[in-house]
Formats: sequence, C-alpha cells, structure tokens
Amino acid sequence: MLSRSCNGLLRATSAGSFSVRGASRAFAGKCVTDVYFNKKQHSVSRAEISSKQHAFCADNLGQPKFQSRAKSTVSSESSTNGGGRDDYNVSRTITGPDACAKVGIDSLSITAPTTIYRNLTFAELHKHEIKNNDGQIASAEYGNTFTVDTGKFTGRSPKDKWIVKNVGSESESNIDWGKVNQVTSPEVFEELFDKAVAHFNSREECYVFDGFCGANEASQRKIRFVHEMAWQQHFVTNMFIRPDNESQLENFEPDFTVINCCSQVNEEWERMGLNSEVSVVFDIEKKTAVIFGTWYGGENKKGIFSLMNYWLPMHDPPMLPMHCSANVSAEGDSALFFGLSGTGKTTLSADPIRNLIGDDEHGWDEEGVFNFEGGCYAKTINLTEEAEPDIYRAIKTDAMLENVALKEEDGKLIPDYSDVSKTQNGRVSYPIFHIDNYHKPQKAGHPKDILFLSCDAFGVLPPVAKLTSSQAMYQFLSGYTSKVAGTERGITEPEATFSACFGAAFLTLHPTRYADLLQVMLEKHNSTAYLVNTGWTGGAYGVGNRMSIKDTRACVNAILDGSISEASFEKDNIFGFEIPTSLPGVDSGVLNPRNAWADVEEYDATAKKLATMYIDNFKKYDGKGSMDYTAFGPKVDE
Repeated sequence: MLSRSCNGLLRATSAGSFSVRGASRAFAGKCVTDVYFNKKQHSVSRAEISSKQHAFCADNLGQPKFQSRAKSTVSSESSTNGGGRDDYNVSRTITGPDACAKVGIDSLSITAPTTIYRNLTFAELHKHEIKNNDGQIASAEYGNTFTVDTGKFTGRSPKDKWIVKNVGSESESNIDWGKVNQVTSPEVFEELFDKAVAHFNSREECYVFDGFCGANEASQRKIRFVHEMAWQQHFVTNMFIRPDNESQLENFEPDFTVINCCSQVNEEWERMGLNSEVSVVFDIEKKTAVIFGTWYGGENKKGIFSLMNYWLPMHDPPMLPMHCSANVSAEGDSALFFGLSGTGKTTLSADPIRNLIGDDEHGWDEEGVFNFEGGCYAKTINLTEEAEPDIYRAIKTDAMLENVALKEEDGKLIPDYSDVSKTQNGRVSYPIFHIDNYHKPQKAGHPKDILFLSCDAFGVLPPVAKLTSSQAMYQFLSGYTSKVAGTERGITEPEATFSACFGAAFLTLHPTRYADLLQVMLEKHNSTAYLVNTGWTGGAYGVGNRMSIKDTRACVNAILDGSISEASFEKDNIFGFEIPTSLPGVDSGVLNPRNAWADVEEYDATAKKLATMYIDNFKKYDGKGSMDYTAFGPKVDE
C-alpha cells in the first residue's frame, strides 16, 4: 500500500510545517472542510442486527482467540459507494465428497474438505467472520468495520521469506539471491508443502479465493489463495482484483497458488536450515507458496508483489513493476509517486482534482501504467479525517482493520488510531471503490511526470529538483529517505535510509534490471523525473523546519500542471541536479536549500556528509547493470 507514515515518522515540528498526515486535500489551497462529504449522506444504513463482540486472549502462537463479551451493532447493508460492493457476486459454496475436485484444489492433493467457500461476497464474509469469532466489530465513524488482531506478528517477517533454488531453472539464473531472496532447497519446500496439504486434509472446510493481479490483461496473473479463515479471504478479497462474473472462474487455472497455514508452525525449522518456526516459502517453478506461523495479512499481498517483480521484467516485451502510487488528470496525464514510508507517497497522490489509480503497486508497459491491486492497505497510526480524509472515510463496512486499538464508549468499540501500544503498524485494508475519486479503468497512459519523494532530515535536498534520465536512475537505485530521532529505538540523530527502487524488500531480480527498464521507459515516452523533498529546510532535524504544506503542494502542482517547465534553473554543485530559481506560490528562499541555512558553511559540511552517504551506498552497483550510473550521482571534493 499503500504506504503511510512509517512509525508515525516525520511529524510536523512547528506550526505550518509539512506533515505527511496533514498534507492531503488542504494542499490544493482549499479548506479541507470545503471538500468534506456530508457524513449523514455517506453513512451506512442503520438497519442494525445484534452481534457479539469478543474479548481478546492471545495464545502464545500469536493468533488471538475470542470469547463472548458485550453486544454491539453492525449494519446488514452495504456502504453507499457506487454499487461496487454489489458488483462482486460470484460466490459459491461447494459441498460434498467431491467439493475439492469441483474447485480444483485436488490438484494440490487437498481432497478431504467437504465444504469449500469460494469467493464469498462481502456480506457472506462478514457473517462467517462473526460465526467463526474471527475478530470484533469496530464502530468507525463512517460504518461498522470488522477488526482482527494478528497476535505477535504485526508486520512481515522478511527473515522468514525463502525462495526455492531449482538447479538449472530460469529462476535460478535470474533471481538476485541474497538477504532479500534467501535460498532454500526443493526438499525443504516439498516437506512443508506436504505438511500444508496434510493440515487442510484434516479439515472439513476451507476458504478459496480466485482472483487476479494486474489490471492489464496482457500481463495479468490468475492467483489462488487457500485459507483456513474467513477474515483471510476477506483480506485478499479487498486487496486483489475481484472477478466480476462467473465466466471468469470457469475452468480457472491459477498461475500461482498460496496455501496459507497460518495456524500451524514449522517445528523443524532448525533442521531445515531456516530462521524460525515462521516459514514463507515460494517455489516459482511449482507455482506454489506455503505460509506457516504468521497471521499477518500483508504476507499474502507482498508475496505476490515480489512475484510480479519477477514475472514482468521477464515478459516479452519486458514490463516494469513499480512500488509507487499513481494518479491521473481529467486530460489523461498520469503521474507516478515513488517513496519510502513517511515521504508522502499516499498523501500526495490523493488529489481532489486528479483520480487515484492505485496507492502502492503498479506496472508500466507499452500501453501505459496499471494497478496491480483491487484495494488499498494503509497505515492507521494517528489517522484523522482532517489529515487524510480519503483513508479515514474508507474505513467502513467491508474494510478491515488490523491490529488497531479499540476503546469502549457507550457500549461501542471505537478505533483509537493514536494508541500504538499493540503496534505502530496498525493497518486498514479496503476495496478501491471505497475511494470516491478512484480511476475505474485502473490503468492510464504513459506518465508525463515521475516524482521521487524523499524526507531529508539533513535539510540538504531542495524542495524540488529536475533530473536527467540518468540522474533519475541514480536516485531510483539509491531510494533515499531518512529517519529522525525518536521514531525508532536507538536513533538519536538523522539516519540515512537507502532502499533500491524504493522497495528493495520486494525485488526478486537485481535492482539494475528495474533501473534499466525505467530509463528505457523514460526516454521512450518522454517522461520527466523530479526529486521532491518533503523533509527539512533551513537546517537539519532539530534545527531547521519541516517543509511547509504550502510550498510542498505548490511544487507538486507546478510539476503536474507543467508550469515548472517555464522556470529558470540553476545547477547544484554537489548533487548535479537542476533547481528552479522561482515557482508560483513557493517561497523563493527555500528553493535553493543553501540559501535557507543561516550558516552556509554548516550547510556545505552537511551536504558533503549526505553526498558521501549516497556515494558509499552506490558502490554496490559498481559493474552491475547495462550502464554505470555512478557518474550521475553527487560529487565530493577530496
């Protein structure tokens, strides 16, 4: 997803300073309240039915168990959002001794379950979640919302993700093996696969979701999930592209299948040479993955994203997978927003005069850009309607909250997004039609503008800079942002963070493969790349101020409306990019960051410090890829 401020990162430090969470609709120069919806008009119907709430008591495996506690209410009707909910109605419940064969999971050797719940509707999923005591009902402002607690695992387990190295296979010669793509053997996978099959063969029922990843039919993949629980099917129903007619499910042959045995742990992990009792293992040649020991919903989503990062560059012709948000203007001009958590990727792509294509995962091919997903997965830490109205209003019936604290008020359980005692990674998943101005085709033409977002806590980078295509590759491979004191334990001063392609954790091929593709796309389609700093100006964190909301949005607007092309530019002596000397609506005193510092010698020293960090990080790309982009990075005099 959509990603939101990492760990509440980079909050406003003074009145009027930039807050990722406060940077939404107000950026357009309008009062947020001018674009608020009428809450009564958009609230769900109150045809209420009794529903049991459940008290949490977690076992030491992590998945919470729930016990009957107090009564609350939940709407039995859909949210009023364009009928999107009703468009998804391909549900089938298959019963009998041949149920598995009728669905097709007998090809996995899963044959025992006699009841298969396939692609349940949102309303059916809710009934199953209540019946199974999967979670609780939160009384969110725009509609009652199901909420789950995933136990001790509240995020992905990157050290527990493994890929089978099949000797002589295509994947063996292409995957960038290492800390991100850890090697395991076919024998380990077969043992875990057999364990997963045995577990499902001990059950009388299971949940199967058949859907799609990728809005462009040319590269779209058919994805199957086999789950134990209704809420997990709810999660993938929110996040992936849902079939809209039964014919799409006839003779459905998945391109990849995920068997999720989250309730089971891998007791043999040490013997297998793995990291822990949690195991997330992919076999690309067998087109199957197994998940053990973690209940976190994001493992389903990001696992498939990693596979798209493998499949698309291998396509003929190659396609570029991207960890970015995207929107499009009424005239059809699309824009991409790359950035790590805390940089404003989700917020800045939410624009009242542009339509959202997607908030997290996209592809770029010969026809243009397209969303991979059918929903959004947003962080909820410190969420308010004033700061991020789109996400706040999306939390209603059919959305699902994960690991969000609840407080009891007047017999209801109210989401408390400021309470991070459970985790700072509280999340909400929701179908994309919960965003009112989403772009229904989910694809658009080639992007005119590409924005690399960085939250520079050193106060060195300008609020906006224009990049050449080669400089864009350098910034893309660097994937820079920074963390500040107080956001994570042990951080006492600004800390540089580099993540290749703004998503290193999900790259299955070497990062230069994606950079080479991006450069081809930039030059072929005449797209322009910009670096946008949403961090500090006038000094580093603790001395300077956060970029003002006004200036940041004005910079973005100048890019998107094309007025930046009329500006005069000056070259930065260290980083080499072009800085505009003036822009409409932007304080000219901050455009060149050196001019914003009271002590220019201190600025020069800090700029060289950050440049050296860039250079040291980029050494790992020496001799890699079709071109050496080192020359297009910063220069530091010896």
